[in-house]
Amino acid sequence: MIARKEDAGSGAVPLASLEAVALDTETTGLDAGRDRVLQVGAVALNGRAVLVDDIFDRLVNPDMPVPPSSTAVHGISDEDVRSADRAGAVLPALADWIGGRVVIGYAVGFDLAILKAEHDRHGLPWRPCRSLCVRQLAALLAPGPKDPSLDAIAGRLGIGIEGRHSALGDARAAAAVYAALVPRLAERGIATLAQAERACLALTPQQDEEAKAGWQPVIAADRVRSADPGAFARVDSFPFRHRVEDIMSAPPAVVEPAMSLRSALRELTERKISSVFVASGGDAGTGILTERDIARAIDSLGAGALDETVDRFAARPLVTIPASEFLYRANTLMTVGGFRHLGVVSEDGSLVGAVSARDLLKQRAGDAVFLAREIDHAEAPAELGKVWANLTRVVGGLAADEVDARLIASVVSRELRALTRRACALAARGMEAEGHGPPPAPFAVLVLGSGGRGESLLAMDQDNAVVYASGGPGGSEDRWFEELGRRLADILDGAGVSYCKGGVMARNPEWRMDLDRWRAKVAGWIGRSQPEDVLNCDIFFDGVPVYGDTDLGEGLHREALDMAAKARAFQVALRANAVDFTSPLGMFGRLRLTKGRLDAKRHGIMPIFSAARILAIQHGIRERSTPARLEAAAALTEDSREAAGNLAEAHRILLDEILAQQLRDIGRGIPHGNSVAPKEMSAPRQRQFRWALEQVDQVRGVLGMPVFG
Repeated sequence: MIARKEDAGSGAVPLASLEAVALDTETTGLDAGRDRVLQVGAVALNGRAVLVDDIFDRLVNPDMPVPPSSTAVHGISDEDVRSADRAGAVLPALADWIGGRVVIGYAVGFDLAILKAEHDRHGLPWRPCRSLCVRQLAALLAPGPKDPSLDAIAGRLGIGIEGRHSALGDARAAAAVYAALVPRLAERGIATLAQAERACLALTPQQDEEAKAGWQPVIAADRVRSADPGAFARVDSFPFRHRVEDIMSAPPAVVEPAMSLRSALRELTERKISSVFVASGGDAGTGILTERDIARAIDSLGAGALDETVDRFAARPLVTIPASEFLYRANTLMTVGGFRHLGVVSEDGSLVGAVSARDLLKQRAGDAVFLAREIDHAEAPAELGKVWANLTRVVGGLAADEVDARLIASVVSRELRALTRRACALAARGMEAEGHGPPPAPFAVLVLGSGGRGESLLAMDQDNAVVYASGGPGGSEDRWFEELGRRLADILDGAGVSYCKGGVMARNPEWRMDLDRWRAKVAGWIGRSQPEDVLNCDIFFDGVPVYGDTDLGEGLHREALDMAAKARAFQVALRANAVDFTSPLGMFGRLRLTKGRLDAKRHGIMPIFSAARILAIQHGIRERSTPARLEAAAALTEDSREAAGNLAEAHRILLDEILAQQLRDIGRGIPHGNSVAPKEMSAPRQRQFRWALEQVDQVRGVLGMPVFG
C-alpha cells in the first residue's frame, strides 16, 4: 500500500470534510506476523457521508489452510478462497483504489500490520496511508473502563451493525461510527485531521498495548510532534503577489460597432494587440473581438467577411475582472470559463484595460490557482472544507517562498469572502429546494472584521451580518433571513471557519436587520459610545458585502462611516479604546509570556489596526486595509509620517510571526490562534519581533494622545 506524497497542509482538513476509506480485513488468525489475509473490505467516505456504492470487496487466497476456529468467526472456508486471487494481485488494486485517502478502521493498527506483512511477503513496496482508529477516537470521548468493542461503541452511538465479522460489514460499521463521532469530537475542540492525530497519540496506554501486540502505529508520531512550516510544498508565488492591474494592457482599445472587420484587423496589427472592445450597441452592452473571431469569420465567409462590421462578430456579454484582483483569480476565471481575454474594470465598473491568456501564460501558479475554482463551484458544504484545507497548503507554500504576510493575509481574506459567498449560495439554494422560497426582499451579506480589512490569517472565526431592504423583527422576511444565517453559520463551521465566540453572525438578530433598523443601530452605537458599542462599530466599519445586493451593503457602510466622521465624542471613545493596552515588554525588554506564549494580536496587531481605522474615519479615508489606511493618513499628517511608517512595518512583522506560528501549530495538531512562542523563532526574528512590539506604543502619538515612558 503506497500513499501519495503528502504535505504539511493535509492535517488542516476538517474531519467533517475528510476524504477517507473505512477498511477491515478478515484473516486466518490474530498473529499479524504469521497469519494471512482472507478478505479485504472497504467503503469510501466523503466527510460524514458514507458512499455506499464506492466499495472494495475482495476475497484473498492465503496459500495456507484456513483454521476451523477462524472459519467459525467469519465463515470463510478453504473452498471460498481456493479460486481467489493471491495477496500479490489484490493489494496493488487496493492501493490504487485507496489513492491518497485517509484510512479509517476499528483497531485498524492490526489491519495495517497484517497488510504490511503481506506486502513484505510478496515483495511489494509499503508506505502506509495516513490513518485513524475509531476505537481510539471513541476513547477520546469516553475514557476509562467502558467496553471498547466495536459492538459496544456502535451501541452507545445508536448504530446498528449488519454483516458483522465480514470485512465489508465491519468496514461499513466503522464508517458509521466515524461519521457519528465527528460532531462529538468537534465539540471537544478536535476538528481537524492533525488535531485528531495529536489527541489519539496522547492515549499512551492504548498505544503501548497495540505496539506490544505487534500492530502498526496508526499515527506517525514524528509527523505530529515536529511540524516544520518548510514542509509545505512551494508554489509559484507570482500570481499571489501581483494583481491584474500590474500586467493588463491599458488603456483599452475600443472601436465603434460600425467599424469594418478589415479596419479592426489593421488596428490589431498596428497596435500589436490580440483583441479590441466593441462599444455598446444599444442594449447589447460592450463586446469583444479577438484575432480568433476574425479568423473564424474569414474561414466561414471568405475574404468578403472583412467588409462586414465588427458588431456582427463581437462576443457578448463581455466577461470582466476587477483591476485589483489577484492574478491567480484571473488565471482561474480564464481556465475554467475557457476564455482567452478578459475586460478589466475599475471599482466603479468602468473599462480600464484588457488581460489575455498570453499575458498570463508565464504567470501560472500550477494547481494552486484552482483553489478559486473549487470554492466558486463547490456543490456541497463538505467540498468547502476540503477547499479550506487546500488554502492552508497554498498559504504554507507562499510562506515558504517568503511572500509578505500582508499579501498572504489578503489572499486568505479574498478566499474567506469567496467561501462565505459560496456558502450563502448553497444555503439559499437549499432553502428554496426545501420550500422556503426565494429571498423575500433585496439583501446583502457582509463579511466584517479582519476578513473585510483583508487581514485574515488561518485562525479566523465567523464575523458576518445581513442587511435586507425591509421587514420588521420576527416577520416573514426576518424569519427567512434567520434561517439563511443559521445555515450559513453551519456551513462555514463545517468548512473550518468556526462559529464566532462573540456571536457576530447573521443568524443572531443583532446582526440581522432591515436597512432602517441598521441605520438606527449604528446611530445608537455612535451616540452612546459605550465600550460594547465601540467594539461593535469597530467590527462593522471594516465590513464588505460579498453576496446579494452589494450596493445595499456598500451604501449602509458609507452611511456608517459618514455618521462616525461627524461624531467627535465617538471618535474620542474610539481613541480611548485603541490606546487601552499594556505593553508585553517588561524590565530590560523581556517579554511577559504566559505558558511560553504571547498574544500578538491583543498586544500588537489590534492597537495598530484600531488606530488605522480611527485615522480613516477622521480623514475620510475609504481604504479598508491597515497598511493602506496608515499610508494615506501619513500623506495627510507630516508630524506622524515616521510613526505611521514604523507602525506599518510592525504590523507586517507581527502578521508574519503569527502566520509562522499558525503553520507550525496546524502541522502539530495544536489549536492555532494568535499567540506566538518566541523561543521557536530564530534569534534575528526574536529581535525583529521585539522591535515591532516596541513600536506599538507609537499608536498614542499618531492619535494625538500623550505618550508615557
